[in-house]
Amino acid sequence: MPNSPQDVHKKVLGRKGEKAVEKFLKKSGLKILHRNFQTPFGEADLVAEENDEIVFIEVKTRASNAYGSGVEAVGKTKKERYYKIARYYGLQTGEEVNARFDVAEVDGDWNINYYKNAF
Repeated sequence: MPNSPQDVHKKVLGRKGEKAVEKFLKKSGLKILHRNFQTPFGEADLVAEENDEIVFIEVKTRASNAYGSGVEAVGKTKKERYYKIARYYGLQTGEEVNARFDVAEVDGDWNINYYKNAF
């Protein structure tokens, strides 16, 4: 079944937001390890490294805040999924992971609000 034009727009907007956040993080000194890291539990938008931490980043791109902010959209289910993704990452790398979970919001004007230790 083909995606609706609205679904395609959301995916394109989301990928553009992820690229903008990746550029922002690189300028901030984080090393990007993975983009769209796939696991049996779901996908982490970005996985980065900062000092001794592996940083799992959820990117929320919004054309407007009509339905709430991006950080508000990260609920219990998404958080639990990211915890599982981090455990899976540790199993895949064979290393104990000192994980941090951040959220990046990209608004309709391409401003980025970045929340370290968001959950």
